[in-house]
Amino acid sequence: MERLARIAAAEQTAEHAARAERNAPRLHSLDRDGGRIDHIECDPSWSWLLDTAVEHEMPSLPWRERRAGAFVVRNALGYVWGQVNTGVLCPVIMTLAAVPVLERFAPELAALWVPRLTDPRPGRNALAGQAYTEKQGGSDLRATLTTAVDRGDGAWELHGHKWFVSAPMADIFLTLAQTSDGLSCFLVERGPGVRPIRLKDKLGTRSLPTAEVEFRGARAWLVGTPGQGMAPLVHNLGYARLGPAVAPEMRAAVATAIDYCRRRRAFGQRLVDQPAMANVLADLAIESEAATAGMLRLAAMYDDFGSPLRRLATSIIKYWGCGRVTGHIAEAMQCLGGNGYSESFGLARLLRDASVHAIWEGSGNVTALDVLRGIGKNPETLDAFLGECAAARGGNRLLDDHLERTATRAAAVLHGATPAAEARRLVEDLALAFYASLLVRYSIPAVADAFCAGRLGPDRGLAYGTLPSGTDTAAIIERALPQ
Repeated sequence: MERLARIAAAEQTAEHAARAERNAPRLHSLDRDGGRIDHIECDPSWSWLLDTAVEHEMPSLPWRERRAGAFVVRNALGYVWGQVNTGVLCPVIMTLAAVPVLERFAPELAALWVPRLTDPRPGRNALAGQAYTEKQGGSDLRATLTTAVDRGDGAWELHGHKWFVSAPMADIFLTLAQTSDGLSCFLVERGPGVRPIRLKDKLGTRSLPTAEVEFRGARAWLVGTPGQGMAPLVHNLGYARLGPAVAPEMRAAVATAIDYCRRRRAFGQRLVDQPAMANVLADLAIESEAATAGMLRLAAMYDDFGSPLRRLATSIIKYWGCGRVTGHIAEAMQCLGGNGYSESFGLARLLRDASVHAIWEGSGNVTALDVLRGIGKNPETLDAFLGECAAARGGNRLLDDHLERTATRAAAVLHGATPAAEARRLVEDLALAFYASLLVRYSIPAVADAFCAGRLGPDRGLAYGTLPSGTDTAAIIERALPQ
């Protein structure tokens, strides 16, 4: 951690991140003689950022050291590196998520690929990607039109078109295709038959290549059994949602804002000493700390392989964080004024990059409805989740009251006539209970009390910077100071 933090803070690393952002990936379909090569050229700085992540075992640590705490350390490493570049975490987490899918559903493929997927030596390691989404289906993966034909020798041939494939330079991809038995999951090797058509021109994560890809007789191997496609997929997405997600961007944003406001003077006073600005900075800081605590607690649930909380907590955290992060960064940008809008200070890139989290691995509605489905299939998971939050009972009256209201709301929503219409509100209440509980248990009183008052109290505001009078903003800002 210390070594990676020093690398992350180095000027050379900032230069690599800026260069990778400036020099977008390029697709070379043909060589000079007209031969098909389908080569995606990434800037050397992007390769350096990715290699550094591999060397520090971000795609592999929990599988190389299968012991308690490995997922927490892995997420902490991603938290540090994600503040440098968001896009590089995409192939990292997809590689991490491929391992348990192969081990559970395709042991023979796991024996072949897991040693490479978990190799921390750049050049010898392999990367995994995902190729699920199609243009006619979007999030409705059961509408997949790609077809698979059994070759009779253990392999299959895939024919179809995938609309979004992030990290198309990966060595293997997990994908979906229709067989005579229904939707099935496959592993596809990059090579002949896997043809990138064009690279996407995106709002953010510009250094990360994202392509439209055609399968033209692509060679593939079954993951699971024919017709079992959604089971491996759900297992894959659970781990793919595990990463540090929005916490790195929130931390980078609030650290930039606090550092700037401590140095900047206006109207004869440092910005950080002005009450209105102090309220904003403190509010941003407690949101960032909550995201960090939630991300690490979730990782600990994955260390506990029998935890009934994992799937439910994963979706709840994703829903809340992805809905909050862009507003968080935009508010931090305002703290810098016009300088925040400039590319030079990094917040503009953070805002662009953070927008993708609400879309990767499922948008807000998809995620909220996933929570409802999970509770419907396993009602005991809701009790376990509320029990997790209740561990802080007695630490803050506002949290205690919120827990009572949330349990009542959950029962009403789940047994109501239109639960889907109220899914977002329920997930929001569950998320706030979770984050408040963590801060009450593990943070300083100033942070925990401010979060509960600002998110659960009767006079809570809607915008950042509306913490109630009496909040110890100085203590909160001091705790969040960049070291």
